[in-house]
Amino acid sequence: MSHQSKLSDKSTRFTESVIRGMTQLCLRYNAINLSQGTPAYQPPDVVKAAAIEAIQEGYNQYSITWGAPDFREAIAHKMTTFNHIPTDAAANITVTCGSTEGMLSALLAIINPGDEVIIFEPFYENYGPDTIISGAKPVYVALNETQSVDGVMRFTYDTTELRNAFSTNTKAIIINTPNNPLGKVFTQEELEQIADLCCEYDCIAVTDEIYEHMIYDDKSHISIGSLPQMQDRTITVSGLSKTYSMTGWRLGYVVAPEVLTNAIRKMHDFLTVGAPHPLQRAGIAALNLPPSYYQELVEKYDKNRKRLVNTLRAAGFRCHPPEAAYYIMTDISDFGFPDDTAFAHWLVKEIGVGGVPGSSFYSRPHLGKTKFRFMFSMADDVLIEAGERLMKIKSKI
Repeated sequence: MSHQSKLSDKSTRFTESVIRGMTQLCLRYNAINLSQGTPAYQPPDVVKAAAIEAIQEGYNQYSITWGAPDFREAIAHKMTTFNHIPTDAAANITVTCGSTEGMLSALLAIINPGDEVIIFEPFYENYGPDTIISGAKPVYVALNETQSVDGVMRFTYDTTELRNAFSTNTKAIIINTPNNPLGKVFTQEELEQIADLCCEYDCIAVTDEIYEHMIYDDKSHISIGSLPQMQDRTITVSGLSKTYSMTGWRLGYVVAPEVLTNAIRKMHDFLTVGAPHPLQRAGIAALNLPPSYYQELVEKYDKNRKRLVNTLRAAGFRCHPPEAAYYIMTDISDFGFPDDTAFAHWLVKEIGVGGVPGSSFYSRPHLGKTKFRFMFSMADDVLIEAGERLMKIKSKI
């Protein structure tokens, strides 16, 4: 028997992370890494101090599997006041090892063989594998670039394509708002259309809202779980990684109706047992930061957004300012490369800057072969240096 024959079918249906592969390539060639979404900043000092204090005070053993009570109370307050989803700390919250585990625990809790899950593409690269691991069939709906009546380029879905994606086998639809990699913020109208289809086909919305505090140009974040008809059929996944620059702390959470929460907690328990206890204590301090923290966060990222958009346009990329998050999806058609992967490797080796091939965000790679994603969660000097390097592209092609 060959080793290949001993593998599960699931493990052969998706590849390793392209994003983390690009990070390794950047390390090998000493390139500036604008691929992986790791913030260049540090958690606030008061939050770091709270983590140290929790360790010193002895919070070094397991907490309750689904989260320390005080941390869940802080999450419940945030969900109720910011997301407008009435949330009970005891009945509705599961603290997870990052939102990545939260998404998988949620899908494992609701999926049966033969179920279908609708995914908008381009998508965060975990959604397809999560769906396969949980045993469902992914059904993809494209987010297409369109010009709105005000002349601004936006991404939206075709309403007929979305309706046709639903069937009697549909168990869930995954929504990522704000979206990675596009920086799209789903509108009230779009969420209401999705909600109506969820009610019509009796399925669940699983929504990833990890970038909810990074929205620009006075746009608003709307949680689909706040719509009255969706309160009993929404699983909201989020976490502290991006907002508080603590991706290594692995603090996520899942908010859902009690029946769904009970199932999610069982999956979470046997996947990871629990998130780090002392860091949950520090998470309380993070969630209690004043409104000024979030205002300063948006101002900082907005400055980075504008700088990198201007740099990319000057270097020959076609792109539009994202509405949210800290990624810019560009078009590389004008550079004449056969595909995005060839461009990615050339950019790292010859220019010294790393990004992510757009095809890695699509189930249908041809949709992304002229697309390329950069991230802008970087210190000023790093973005300036990256810009200087990118400006050399035209002279080297």
